[in-house]
Amino acid sequence: MRLSVVIPCYNELATIDIIIDAVNNSPYPNKEIIIIDDCSIDGTREKLKLEIENSGRISQVIYHDVNMGKGAALRTGIQAATGDLVIIQDADLEYDPNEYAWLIEPILQGKADVVFGSRFAGGEAHRVLYYWHHLGNQFLTMLSNMFTNLDLTDMETCYKLFRREIIQNIQIEENRFGFEPEITAKIAKLDCRIYEVGISYYGRTYAEGKKIGWKDGIRAIYCIFKYNLFR
Repeated sequence: MRLSVVIPCYNELATIDIIIDAVNNSPYPNKEIIIIDDCSIDGTREKLKLEIENSGRISQVIYHDVNMGKGAALRTGIQAATGDLVIIQDADLEYDPNEYAWLIEPILQGKADVVFGSRFAGGEAHRVLYYWHHLGNQFLTMLSNMFTNLDLTDMETCYKLFRREIIQNIQIEENRFGFEPEITAKIAKLDCRIYEVGISYYGRTYAEGKKIGWKDGIRAIYCIFKYNLFR
């Protein structure tokens, strides 16, 4: 099975080279890499155009003319994917591409159609950071589970792996971080098999470039109600 790795990117000049190398060096060999630059203004866009786009290291780069958010970048990248499977990979270094094989295994075994990588399940390495972020993630996951009737431990995880025909047939409406509760609600309504696999997590501080904030948490609550009750 071919794996499409969709990487939304906004102002990741310090890490974009490293994450591309990490994805290329990950143990799952049959993959395409799609980068969506969401109108970066820190030099990432220029680096992609001048050094990376035609280097043979990635399959394609798609450029947004205006900054629209992570959800919008994922909407663009997912529709461009051609692999049998599609995984979301942030452009920072919080998630380890060496763990793709763990996520893919339930699908290869014919058990799953969608796999979430959980930062809170299993005994993998986990950087100790913000207590209130952790509590917020737990609350949002619990609230989402109450409406979806899933028993996920990490709804807000970046690592979500899909059979391509499933994710490409879902209309993604959210432009920012509301993508996570939206896609979870829409997946829960489909007749598909959902698995969760424990992963490691190397979180960033705000000084290191973390972008999500409390307003995104409020939006996530809104999206949980919107996409579970009114869609």
